[in-house]
Amino acid sequence: MELDFLTQNAIIYVLIAWVVILIIAKALKLENHGFQIKAYSLTYKNTQVQSALSKMLTRTKRGIRVFADVSVVAGFLMMGFAFWFLLTNISNFFVEPTEFAELTVLIPGVTLTSASAILYFLLSIPIVLIVHEGAHGIVATLEKIKIKTGGFAIFIAMFAGFVEPDEDDFDKAKKISRLRVIGAGATANVIFAFALGLLLLTNPFFALILPEPMLGWFYEAPDGVLILSIIPDSGAEKAGLQKNDLITGINGVVIVAPPDFHKVDLNPGDTAIVTILRDGTSLQVPVEIMPSPDDPEKGLVGIMRENALSYKPVYNIIEWDPQVSMFLLWLWMISFFIGIINMLPLPILDGGKFIQTIIDKKVSEKKVNGIMWTIYACTFIIFALNIGLSYMKSGWFTI
Repeated sequence: MELDFLTQNAIIYVLIAWVVILIIAKALKLENHGFQIKAYSLTYKNTQVQSALSKMLTRTKRGIRVFADVSVVAGFLMMGFAFWFLLTNISNFFVEPTEFAELTVLIPGVTLTSASAILYFLLSIPIVLIVHEGAHGIVATLEKIKIKTGGFAIFIAMFAGFVEPDEDDFDKAKKISRLRVIGAGATANVIFAFALGLLLLTNPFFALILPEPMLGWFYEAPDGVLILSIIPDSGAEKAGLQKNDLITGINGVVIVAPPDFHKVDLNPGDTAIVTILRDGTSLQVPVEIMPSPDDPEKGLVGIMRENALSYKPVYNIIEWDPQVSMFLLWLWMISFFIGIINMLPLPILDGGKFIQTIIDKKVSEKKVNGIMWTIYACTFIIFALNIGLSYMKSGWFTI
């Protein structure tokens, strides 16, 4: 899908909201309360973070010590998982296209264009940042590394949180202490995501994300996707598909829920083998694919299908509100993936600091810089390939 900046309203709304925020910040004279206001950013710094973290540490010191040690191991595991996922995904694009996961960078107004998606994103990010930066800060306090300031920054539609340790204290700290501090943020995000995921196992929306075989453990899968009606003069009508048929497969791809349709590459004019369940009997029907009225290059079977998610949680103990469900799903997704992606070795991410801390002082500074920039380049290429291949498959897609 081509992104037309003249017709997409989301970016305009985001910029208007940013102007309103700046006007309010100026009117309230937030500069007098620790804020720095610029045309493109709003930054808040607080020098009392150390005191708050010290009070918290006195109550949970033993637990934080265990968490800090776990963060070092978790840092390696998350970095490995991130590389495994990105490299496997590139392989899937060429070997198993139906398993390729399309990736995009979440930017309000650019790749996030629906009002609900932007809202859920904006509500989730502050929570994720508090967890992430709070973990950095409390582990730094445990390791007796002074925290100069802590705070947050908003860059128009992007958020950032930070805990700023004293550079001299950090550099003088033991290597294991520095690794604990660096790994703590991402580890906290992933632990938070796991805890939230346990709760969401009672929610039908979580079936959208849960992989096999876990999906089968916690959810009762439907038999297929119900056909509500047939589009007149379509290939589906000519092939004899009927209302109330259950579609269970297309071209060998198993269909049990509406999102599964996105796994099938359908081109107008092609003939697809559609597997249906009718009166308890499984049938395979060849259907000529029709062009979509909205996008002639996109193929459609020619049916109106059920769009409601029909997975049922095994532990169906909570009556979920749809809006709360979607917000928690976004919160889970952002917390998990920010944690994992943050451990990629790139200059602005924790993974870069993690690797540099490991190799620092083992070789000359010149060699360290050379090694790090080689790692950065390889990581960037792998990450960019995932984004680029997603663009090749679906164009500039938005959420």
